Amino acid sequence: MSDLREAAVKVRENAHAPYSEFKVGAAIRTASGAVFSGCNVENIAYPQGTCAEAGAIAAMVAAGEREIAEVYVVAGSDLPVTPCGGCRQKLAEFGGGDVTVVMATVGGEEQQMTLGDLLPGAFGAAHMKG
Repeated sequence: MSDLREAAVKVRENAHAPYSEFKVGAAIRTASGAVFSGCNVENIAYPQGTCAEAGAIAAMVAAGEREIAEVYVVAGSDLPVTPCGGCRQKLAEFGGGDVTVVMATVGGEEQQMTLGDLLPGAFGAAHMKG
């Protein structure tokens, strides 16, 4: 997990957060062991920004990977910050309820939960079957 933390902390520095000044970094390990990272990218038109988790997922998918095994999210806050609701659903698209999600501060405080704990009753492919 230390390599995920290292990747998330490193990419967090590249975040584009001139409006909130709230930088976030995320790193995902896939089932194959590959690590992908992403940072938040704000836009003056706030709804157009991208969360760190979404950036990491996009990098993972662009590389041809589809299965999340672990997630690490780090932010410059006093307490660990959970992924937003939209990112929880995005993570659930590629990871099962047992996937470990570690939320951390840059100071090293960590909170660990499963994706199932973060998004109980997630909307999934089974809901689409008629």
